[in-house]
Amino acid sequence: MGAAAIMAVLVVMLVPRAPSAAAGRVWLQEEGGQNGTAAREVTYDGRALILDGARRMLFSGDIHYPRSTPEMWPGLIENAKKGGLDVIQTYVFWNVHEPIQGQYNFEGRYDLVKFIREVHAQGLYVSLRVGPFIEAEWKYGALPFWLHGVPNITFRSDNEPFKVHMQNFVAKIVKMMKDEKLYYPQGGPIIISQIENEYKLVEAAFHSRGPPYVQWAAAMAVNLQTGVPWMMCKQDDAPDPIINTCNGLISGETFLGPNSPKKPALWTENWTSRYPLYGHDPRFRSAADLAFAVALFIARKKGSFVNYYMYHGGTNFGRFASSYVTTSYYDGAPLDEYGLIWQSTWSHLRELHVAVKQSEEPLLSGSYSNYSFGEQQEGHVFETESDCVAFLVNFDKHKTSNIQFGKASFQLAPKSISILSGCRTVVFETAKINAQHGLRTAQIVQPLNDIDNWKIFKEPIPQEISNTTHTGNRFFEHLSTTKDEIDYLWYLSRYDYRSNGHGQLVLNVESQAHVLHAYINNDYLGSVHGSHDGPKSIILKTPITLKEGQNSISLLSVMVGSPDSGAYMERRTFGVRKVSIQQGHHKSHSLNNELWKHQVGLSGEMNSIYTQEGSSRAQWTTIDKSAHLPLIWYKTKFDTPWGNDPVTLNLSSMGKGEFWINGESIGRYWVSFKTPSGQPTQSLYHIPRYFLKPRENTLVLMEEMGGDPLQITVNTMSITRVYSSVNELSTPSLLSRRKHPAVRLRCQKGKRITEIEFASYGNPVEDCRSSGRSCLGSCHAETTEFVVKDACLGRRKCVIPVHPAKFGGDRCSGIEKSLSVVASCG
Repeated sequence: MGAAAIMAVLVVMLVPRAPSAAAGRVWLQEEGGQNGTAAREVTYDGRALILDGARRMLFSGDIHYPRSTPEMWPGLIENAKKGGLDVIQTYVFWNVHEPIQGQYNFEGRYDLVKFIREVHAQGLYVSLRVGPFIEAEWKYGALPFWLHGVPNITFRSDNEPFKVHMQNFVAKIVKMMKDEKLYYPQGGPIIISQIENEYKLVEAAFHSRGPPYVQWAAAMAVNLQTGVPWMMCKQDDAPDPIINTCNGLISGETFLGPNSPKKPALWTENWTSRYPLYGHDPRFRSAADLAFAVALFIARKKGSFVNYYMYHGGTNFGRFASSYVTTSYYDGAPLDEYGLIWQSTWSHLRELHVAVKQSEEPLLSGSYSNYSFGEQQEGHVFETESDCVAFLVNFDKHKTSNIQFGKASFQLAPKSISILSGCRTVVFETAKINAQHGLRTAQIVQPLNDIDNWKIFKEPIPQEISNTTHTGNRFFEHLSTTKDEIDYLWYLSRYDYRSNGHGQLVLNVESQAHVLHAYINNDYLGSVHGSHDGPKSIILKTPITLKEGQNSISLLSVMVGSPDSGAYMERRTFGVRKVSIQQGHHKSHSLNNELWKHQVGLSGEMNSIYTQEGSSRAQWTTIDKSAHLPLIWYKTKFDTPWGNDPVTLNLSSMGKGEFWINGESIGRYWVSFKTPSGQPTQSLYHIPRYFLKPRENTLVLMEEMGGDPLQITVNTMSITRVYSSVNELSTPSLLSRRKHPAVRLRCQKGKRITEIEFASYGNPVEDCRSSGRSCLGSCHAETTEFVVKDACLGRRKCVIPVHPAKFGGDRCSGIEKSLSVVASCG
């Protein structure tokens, strides 16, 4: 059946009943049968998603189930709910669920149903991004690599082979959700789903096969009758009834809006930081900038659904990170990689959510008007007969602005938005952070510096292989040969050298992989690597010495993740492309058409020496002088640290490779690839406690480039210091009944405030987080330390009002005062 025919059918199938609130679409299912209980329904109109007849302002956050463990899920979801979220959003990861065609895996951290049920149990909704192409900095964009071998396939286009497999998987996921009664009309938490992902970015590249694919994907999805709306992100031509949504940092400025007045403005990805790449310094996003972006989207675009991507980033375990992406993922999200609350972002956004939610009625049902107060100042007002809310915006990044609004004057900080409840009272200011800040510390609990506890296995350098499956007078493409199941591919050949003059011999290798290591006659020559933003090809040019007669050439091609986006992914090529040897000024001798043999993977990998069984078969030896050379396997044991704090390994002394704990791959590491600031992008690697035994955990590392394992340490991660500074003129928290602003300090679960390092009520140095008296200003209440210690010591959390009466009166009249506190948690 053609796309047009399918669309005709689905329009008939989804004829809505007469909706309330002028809803644009209704998906519903009667519950209770003959008992006559009320129907649960999901609909939408031009203002919002509508649940059971009520428009909803929804805050959402991405938590990806494969990037954490089932043991972490309840805590992550609980803290997301406490942070003011209504919805948990996740992708569905096709290549973890169907790694082999027709063979499915929904167990362990891939248990999608268990994850959704946990969300439901905690009273939150689910936004399910089925894809099944998702990008997400996940290898191959979550497309299973076996698709690459399907004859005549073109990914993500009007191509029958691809559409057949895509539809099969999407239908399987939908059936699973239906069977488990997880859609909202069935009593479950799923209120919206997504088909495809950011397709508009590549649609033009497919020419005439792009638009029909969009129509087909939309029709296929809706025709599955999930009972909830479908959306397409960054797809401004999304056909009805699909909602087109936006992704980005500043969608309040860049989103063109829904493609129909009957569709709401939904923001599916508000990036909470930028995903880290090897060789790049981390790029975090401030709490103030995030809050400004959210408030602007709601005000300017009448936004009613904001999703934080990510709310918890987690860990790219194993080999699932895409090209050059680190093992740690979005560590600067409101919940960090370890699941700890990232302050002040988490608390500041929570305050924003409360401020917005208390004006839900005028925002979703009121009349809208906007005002200009200057070139960089504007106002947005939503008003009903009984309520009103205003957003006053100052885009000027450097100057404070005074705005006359109504009968009052309001001072707007640089680049800020003030939210006025009742269009009179400021209840939230995006630029003023009253929430505490936290200092995260990795505490060394066990150095692994005992040389007697380490064993090594020297990875053999292959020169000849008997397997002729991968042999030919050409270079085999890397991913097609390894099936993307392993990072490594050896290219092996022999060169018959006859001296014919003087001049230095030089080996030239051009590769389109990410890393290349070269050996001749078992001797290491050197390495070269690329970068995420660098040229497609990497080139190794190194002087060599050859012996008369036969010489073995062994080239190790390495991928650091596979691509996750772009058009025609199935046509991408990687691996060695050109090899030549040149002597002096003589013409180079090309080896491109010589006989090349290819070995998939390393010997240690193929024999699984990182597992207990495989390790027992390997010939491990004690550390010797070769220990710091490339291609060495290391093994040791360590005990699990006491307590509940997250566990990390500090690998800053190593080079590049992959490591396993008790046979479980934690992921790749690459600390030798320094950032412009001279630091590794990531040196601490999270080990979920679920992977650990109480004693004698086996750590195995495959080191490619050379490192010193004796400097590796086992650490625990915790918030050791908390800091807050609140001005007496700050807006009181909506989460408190107190009439005055207050400093609120809280240690992570299981810890207490053990010391007050600094406390001053007066005019202390702004944003001073040290414990010295250098932070004191000209005005300081001597009673501050006593008051704060009395309120906080020995407690997990405490609240101290910022008011003169609390500190013995106002002894510095005419000076604007703040309370600053630095405390230790333990």
